[in-house]
Amino acid sequence: NVPGPRYTSYPTVPYWDTKGFSLPVWEESIRSSLKASSSGDGMSIYIHLPFCESLCTYCGCNTRITVNHAVEQPYVKALLLEWQMYLDLSDGPPRICEIHLGGGTPPFFSPENLARLLVQILSTSVISEKAEFSFEAHPGNTSTEHLQTLYDLGFRRISLGIQDFDPYVQELVNRIQPFEKVLAVTEEARRIGYTSVNYDLIYGLPGQTVSSVLGTIKQVSSLKPDRIAFYSYAHIPWIKPGQRKFTANDLPTGKEKGLLYEAGRAGLQMAGYEEIGMDHFALQSDSLYRAAENKQLHRNFMGYTHRYTPLLIGLGVSAISETSNCYAQNEKKVEDYYRSILEGRLPVFKGHVLTAADQILRKHILRIICTMETSWDDLSMQCDEVFDALGRLREMEDDGLLVIGSSSLHVEEKGRPFLRNICMAFDARLWAEMPQSQIFSKTV
Repeated sequence: NVPGPRYTSYPTVPYWDTKGFSLPVWEESIRSSLKASSSGDGMSIYIHLPFCESLCTYCGCNTRITVNHAVEQPYVKALLLEWQMYLDLSDGPPRICEIHLGGGTPPFFSPENLARLLVQILSTSVISEKAEFSFEAHPGNTSTEHLQTLYDLGFRRISLGIQDFDPYVQELVNRIQPFEKVLAVTEEARRIGYTSVNYDLIYGLPGQTVSSVLGTIKQVSSLKPDRIAFYSYAHIPWIKPGQRKFTANDLPTGKEKGLLYEAGRAGLQMAGYEEIGMDHFALQSDSLYRAAENKQLHRNFMGYTHRYTPLLIGLGVSAISETSNCYAQNEKKVEDYYRSILEGRLPVFKGHVLTAADQILRKHILRIICTMETSWDDLSMQCDEVFDALGRLREMEDDGLLVIGSSSLHVEEKGRPFLRNICMAFDARLWAEMPQSQIFSKTV
């Protein structure tokens, strides 16, 4: 139970080497990636919509709390200007296969403003026949109008932030949403035609017990969402001051938190859900399960996805983009984001160009966290850092968490809860410069 990354990228953001990165380098990488994504399925777009009307005190996302909905139109305008900057780097209309709206609270925006944003993006692009669009939603403010508007624009997946159904826990984390409200939004989404419903749950919150977690799992299972994200609470009050409402003494200990995970995991499996990668569960009818079975599961800054795309463009404040050899992150403050847009330049404030070793290690980490195995029988998967990692894993092998062969590694079932720890062994940048203070959440 040590601090460790969640590995939505390698290198992880705190270890990006910004020295070799510049806006011209990023723009050239985008041009090449846009060409590569014009054939095949296309690219992914993540749009960060940061506004929320109230603060959920467990939240680790980049948010802006306000009840002033006048912020919607200026933000949409800025997003469209940023999108136009990317269009200017393309030889023709880009091909899109995936759009995800994240937050914040995307339904904070009116259906009209969401439509204004999306219609412009869609009308300037070619939409892949395999396209899948999804959005995150708060059960408390997602209306029928939101659901219908986004459905009409091609959205078929909705992700509802549940976290916990226990009233006491909801009060502690300032996330009040009765079961009946979640039921109503779920049924309305399915009535309209949404084909995939995801619920986000968190274990390790203040006030949680094994009994309350099992109670939440029972209620969730009765609604049969297609997939479930069952996340470990990340206590990072040095980054998110809202989490200072409670201290480490109010939270389950590492051992107690592990029991919450094991109880929730067992409850979900008994309800018919298959464990996918790390923190995710899905019914066998869901595309995430099929991707895992076919070893096509992928992981990026949006989390797990059932397909790989050569380009992910992040629009909006703090959004992160990814090409085959480069990462870039937008300005983290809304005011700084607006300033860059008004100056007519992409609002990127830092990035990282992957070295040859970075790319090899990224492949190993992705394989482990998606397929529970990796191999280095091919020279293209070998570097000194890989063999250093194997030495760090011997103790885990002795504990029966994994098996190391002559040119392969396989994670055993009992090793699944320790995927982050296993991936850390391959994190050469972390081992080269161990942090002097805690910058990651605990792995349990």
